[in-house]
Amino acid sequence: MTADAMARGHELFDPLADTYLGRPGVDIGRIFGTEGLRVRGKIFAFVNSGGALIAKVPADRATELADSGAATRMLMRGREMREWVSLPPEAGADAWAGLMSEAFDYLDDITP
Repeated sequence: MTADAMARGHELFDPLADTYLGRPGVDIGRIFGTEGLRVRGKIFAFVNSGGALIAKVPADRATELADSGAATRMLMRGREMREWVSLPPEAGADAWAGLMSEAFDYLDDITP
């Protein structure tokens, strides 16, 4: 977990984030000591200190992604987070783009 790892994650994240920033209600906000994309104040995706994409999806989808090995559950203080999943940079830009899209659609739908 280094600044280099986070920088590598941002090489993937930042261009993808730019595609969301022009949408209504989307901006950058603080989360867990970093910054992430949010819609109407709710974070839907960010890069963690290890350079992985962290995204919020419905609990059933998070389970599906984790069970298939496509993503892993985000851990916080040793506890799996129900709606948060992680993708390493090695998954690639296409995988990150797909997960970010799912996360945006989910939060856009449930956030007033």
